[in-house]
Amino acid sequence: MADLSRTAAIVGVAESDEIGTVPNKSSLQHHMEAAANALDDAGLSKSDVDGLFTAGYSTYATGDYLGIKPRFTDSTTVGGSSFIIHIAHAIAAINAGWCEVALITHGQAGRSNRAPQPADPSLPTLQYEIPYGFIGQPINYAMGATRYMHQYGEDRTRQALAEIAVSTRKWALMNPKAAMKDPMSFDDYHNSRWIAWPFHLFDCCLVTDAGAAVVVTSAERARSAKKPPVWVLGAAESHDHLGISTMPDLTSTVSRHTGPAALGMAGLTHSDIDLAMIYDSFTYTVLITLEGLGFCGPGEGPDFVAGQRTAPGGDFPMNTSGGGLSYTHPGMYGIFLIIEAVRQLRGECGERQVPDCGISLVNGTGGALSSTGTVVLARD
Repeated sequence: MADLSRTAAIVGVAESDEIGTVPNKSSLQHHMEAAANALDDAGLSKSDVDGLFTAGYSTYATGDYLGIKPRFTDSTTVGGSSFIIHIAHAIAAINAGWCEVALITHGQAGRSNRAPQPADPSLPTLQYEIPYGFIGQPINYAMGATRYMHQYGEDRTRQALAEIAVSTRKWALMNPKAAMKDPMSFDDYHNSRWIAWPFHLFDCCLVTDAGAAVVVTSAERARSAKKPPVWVLGAAESHDHLGISTMPDLTSTVSRHTGPAALGMAGLTHSDIDLAMIYDSFTYTVLITLEGLGFCGPGEGPDFVAGQRTAPGGDFPMNTSGGGLSYTHPGMYGIFLIIEAVRQLRGECGERQVPDCGISLVNGTGGALSSTGTVVLARD
């Protein structure tokens, strides 16, 4: 895909009107509000949309609800990384002539919807993991974190997880839309209740209601958008397992492939990145993703994040919205990483704005550390 770098741009991003705890709105309402807001951000209308992308819900459900009849449709669903992966798919579709304006949309009443989710009992995870206690992602991810502690040291790993949680909360305090409004000290982190050892409460993402949308279009059309385009320089995707029991290495995600591939397509190196937006379903997700992407080597993550390096004022700005840990996380979170990256590249983040932010790397993770999507974005 090297020849597709800078052939498409993100021209609109937005959340739904309300995020957090919104018991009076359905998932599809969050889809609709976010889509309308992102199209307005781009200076476009739904009649301009001819490519529709989503995950979780089918595009024929969202298309019918939104009143959109696309020429191109994509419901690729690989967990929270799906929407970042959709960017690569949108670029390919635009360059192939299948669509010109791609709308990527998500909505999830993750906190308020209590309807049971049907599952296929023949899936390997339901047969061979859940009966033995692997019920839910906190337990699955905790297995990975436990292995990491065994290999690289419990104390230094614990401090790294605390560094990530505390620094992310500091960013959230500068985001009016963030769910978490109270400061967090290291003592607060260490004293918070256990969820699944070695995870404390503040190692785990929020559960919220929220929607988000992103508009991607061709380079030619992007030039006439309402706001300056944010160019897609590189993109890559992969997944290497389903359940945690078949993960090839509990201390390494497939970002070890997608990170170098996306940077290679962009023609950039790690030193070119001004902002990292890393999926933080758990603090451990961030730790091993930084290593997988190549910002540091295996087992070096604790040293990389030490001393609040990723917090406001640090020399490695990361998850400046407050992340899934402190801003919002409706269940599949990756699209919100894109929104913050675009706003930072446009210079729209006010108090939390990263100075001279010109290039951002965005990485999403899905499933039980199963899938990864990486994109590299840049302003003009």
